[in-house]
Amino acid sequence: MAKAASDQKLVSVFVCGVQKGGTTSLHAHFLEHPALSGAKKKELHFFDKEKRNWTNTRYKKLHEAFPADDGDRLRFDITPIYGYWPSAIERIAAYNPKAKLIYLFRDPFERAWSQYCMEYARKKETLPFAAAIRGGRERLSEVGALAPKQRIYSYLERGFYGAQVRRVLESFPREQLLFLKSDEFAKDHAATLAKIAAFLKIPPFPASAAKRKNARSVAKTEGLVPPTEEDRALVAALVHDDLVEFAKLTGLDVSNWPSAKVA
Repeated sequence: MAKAASDQKLVSVFVCGVQKGGTTSLHAHFLEHPALSGAKKKELHFFDKEKRNWTNTRYKKLHEAFPADDGDRLRFDITPIYGYWPSAIERIAAYNPKAKLIYLFRDPFERAWSQYCMEYARKKETLPFAAAIRGGRERLSEVGALAPKQRIYSYLERGFYGAQVRRVLESFPREQLLFLKSDEFAKDHAATLAKIAAFLKIPPFPASAAKRKNARSVAKTEGLVPPTEEDRALVAALVHDDLVEFAKLTGLDVSNWPSAKVA
């Protein structure tokens, strides 16, 4: 796997997940910080592209996505699927082993339901939620780990956070990783931003109101059948062991998460 040239300015901050965990709102705050340099769009999807030649990678397109005159500002890429997609983290490590990675984790059940609502609104999902998290998972077992369906129907699979943390710890030292909870970000965004600023060793974020991005469109989700307690219990049972490991690896207290309480 090719490495970026030493004379190129590298992307040094990656927000790698999780999808539907508040990363779009976080992106809005990042854009306001004078020490951070964002790309032309939020999700670059550079390191999860399977059609790219990863044996002789060129990073020109990645670097062209950023302002050429951003000086000493830290370049960041917020693409939530990086934490879930096989090989993405390894590719980031090969590109910039000194990069710092940030994760926003959300309760697995709440995250799964939010993703389902998004795919339903996009008309990519036709199954009821109850079916999608049961027999619907066969759509993924029948394809490879890199298949396009993994991007759409991975409602429960993306919630196995322990496995994702193990993966990133194989490529990066712990001091280059920051694990956060999206519910704490939503409750006190200033405190979360202060942790991020300290982690990145940049000045505090400008004082601003909380950002609420990607709010669900009611018009696009008409006909949705709300999840049941049985659905919640099913997800909690499936992620229980992984959630225990996740808490140990990250040091995060997830006892207030619905999935942990149901389990």
